[in-house]
Amino acid sequence: MRILVVEDDARIASFVVKGLKQEGYAADHAPDGDTALALASTTTYDAAVVDVMLPGLDGLSLVRRLRAQGAGLPVLFLSARSSVEDRVKGLQAGGDDYLTKPFAFAELSARLQALIRRATRVPEATRLAVGDVAMDLVTRAVTVAGAPVELQPREFALLEYLLRHPGRPVTKTMILEHVWDYSFDPQTNVVDVLMHRLRAKVDPDKSRIETVRGVGYVFKAPK
Repeated sequence: MRILVVEDDARIASFVVKGLKQEGYAADHAPDGDTALALASTTTYDAAVVDVMLPGLDGLSLVRRLRAQGAGLPVLFLSARSSVEDRVKGLQAGGDDYLTKPFAFAELSARLQALIRRATRVPEATRLAVGDVAMDLVTRAVTVAGAPVELQPREFALLEYLLRHPGRPVTKTMILEHVWDYSFDPQTNVVDVLMHRLRAKVDPDKSRIETVRGVGYVFKAPK
């Protein structure tokens, strides 16, 4: 999952981006609306956290522009403005939720998860399962053939991305775009390294994750 964080306050932006990365998301930061618009035109995001008050293009105008361009990603507004009128303006501008400052990261994370679940229309909203591999998106518990497996946040994010695309080849670029942020070199071997670690934990007999030569990987869907 790749999240766009649009926030001009460096302290808050660092707090949110760090928290998201610790939970296994890829998170890109834009300090203003114009930068966010440019990033969103070249990168597919799973959700955005947008401050309402931004230098230049403000948050409400940014989201209106994104919606006008057909962007359907879930948007969580952040703002120090807490009146009913302000919250209504946020939702009318195209936001999906509105969180007032100061806020607890746990609440931001929970609201973001709820928005993503609704947007992706996961049939069983809090759980993904392919074959004998299952993960709970709320408790972040993973099991393989019923046995618990402990994953690091980035490993969890990679497995989640694979389970959301069972039976479909995913390229290393796709993985980089959704599991890491834009600061990584496309030529890096971090995907191979992380995949090796993930396989050792969830696919030691190499029966679940297949390497597609010249393409990437595919998590085998059950027959």
